Amino acid sequence: MSSTERQGVRQAPGVPSDPASLAPEAARRLFAEGLTVPTSGWCAGYAQANIIAVPRGLAFETLLFAQRNPKPCPILDVLDAGEVRGGVLGGADPGSHADIRTDVPLYRVYERGELVAEVADARGHWRDDLVTFLVGCSFTFEHPLLEAGVPVRHLTAGRNVPMYVTSRQCRPAGQLSGPLVVSMRGVPSALVADAVRVTSRYPAVHGAPVHVGDPGALGIGDLAAPDFGDPPVLEPGDVPVFWACGVTPQAMVMESRPEIAITHAPGHMLITDARDSAYAVP
Repeated sequence: MSSTERQGVRQAPGVPSDPASLAPEAARRLFAEGLTVPTSGWCAGYAQANIIAVPRGLAFETLLFAQRNPKPCPILDVLDAGEVRGGVLGGADPGSHADIRTDVPLYRVYERGELVAEVADARGHWRDDLVTFLVGCSFTFEHPLLEAGVPVRHLTAGRNVPMYVTSRQCRPAGQLSGPLVVSMRGVPSALVADAVRVTSRYPAVHGAPVHVGDPGALGIGDLAAPDFGDPPVLEPGDVPVFWACGVTPQAMVMESRPEIAITHAPGHMLITDARDSAYAVP
């Protein structure tokens, strides 16, 4: 990791005091200007997405990997090779559409499975043959959790969500394989059923938890030392609740070692113009 190149990572002025109230286009404009912050709690009412861009020759196997592992890899949209705008990346006005190369707060660039750069602007690494997959993100259901009275501890504390590589292997697809990654939120024991009920209504953004309780059952040895994100916030009486996580494709990249892959940095999501209610089921 010491050799990782960090280009264009800077804290731009004018961080909003209430990011939840921002429209997606306004948030993306801040990120394109250089603001690099985790997006948990931003743009209430709008869906957020993980991204992974791979060469066209790997696109089918990536799609197959997602189809075989729908909990961690629920696909919201796919851009054509070389396409950088479109789909859920904007509203009715094409001028408002996100640019997939600049409008995520922070990107990761992998070569042969090695992290070689973290950049606020990915245009210097982009290739015309890259196919971008937009994968549902659990940040989308955090505002519905709050509305149901379920606390979101990392959001209140101003931290990134903790994420862990588990001992569970995903179903492979061709040359692609890797472990399941999960995010964790501490939930008061009396509210765990509510958390399950609320999130199960959002299968397109990971849905219900994959595990509740003992981290060891997922092969997680130290809850205080996540593989991605910040250490967890747990209050007395909290139960650790684990959801499948869209960082799973990055774990797949690290294990499968494709020529190149460009992703978001964990917790630094693409904010789409799609309403979170569009992904809710009765």
